[in-house]
Amino acid sequence: MKIRINENDSDVADGLTLGAVAELHKTGSDVLILNGFPAPADTELNYGDEVFLIRRGEVPTEEELEALMAARHTPGVHARLKQASVGIAGVGGLGSAVAVALARVGVGRLVIADFDVVEPSNLNRQQYFIDQIGRYKVDALACNLKHINPYVTVESHCVMLNPENIPPVFTDCQVVVEAFDRADMKAMLVNRVLEAIPMSSVVAASGLAGYGTNNSITTRKVSRRLYLVGDAVSEAAPGNGLMAPRVGIAAHHQANQVIRILLGEEE
Repeated sequence: MKIRINENDSDVADGLTLGAVAELHKTGSDVLILNGFPAPADTELNYGDEVFLIRRGEVPTEEELEALMAARHTPGVHARLKQASVGIAGVGGLGSAVAVALARVGVGRLVIADFDVVEPSNLNRQQYFIDQIGRYKVDALACNLKHINPYVTVESHCVMLNPENIPPVFTDCQVVVEAFDRADMKAMLVNRVLEAIPMSSVVAASGLAGYGTNNSITTRKVSRRLYLVGDAVSEAAPGNGLMAPRVGIAAHHQANQVIRILLGEEE
């Protein structure tokens, strides 16, 4: 009977259980994944099943890590995301969280751009640590992403983005995430990508301050290549600051929309 074990084709005897296959192919496996979900060892296997065998606490090789990540994805998703290139303009609260999400799902190349350094006030919502205060954000984030998935290519640009340097920085990206704070910078980035990089889509954000209702943050398709995340109302202002939960909701809306675009999902 043909099945797949850790992304490799394999022939096994009919009627074998998941536990028996684990003993034969990776002794000591203590996490058994069958078709994307953890399963008990006594589960009988069927033709075409996808099996992943994991030893808890073991640091995997690149090939094994990709197989283990693919284990929890919809079949065929990981291979497509691995070939993708995504740009992130600004790596503060939104951009750093988007980058972490995309690294975790295995997007093959992330192009990150920001000129700023990590400050104490960033730690309430951004994906940095106290010992990274004073480091350039792109350098600190690249380090953090390597700790999450060392096999993702991270291309860092420590620059203030402008109409001249946006095209060369993001030229090969299928999607560019707009993750700025200022409205004028948001508009500049969106307009420049749409006019100068015709193969790229943009996922922008507007309206995510405070601690308002979760469900007011939505993702809207504005045009063929532009998507907008947020409630389009709640700007950061005195008494209405930027806080990790709501910024995180918006960031993950953005990251999920990036994945939908890369996988060709229509709105």
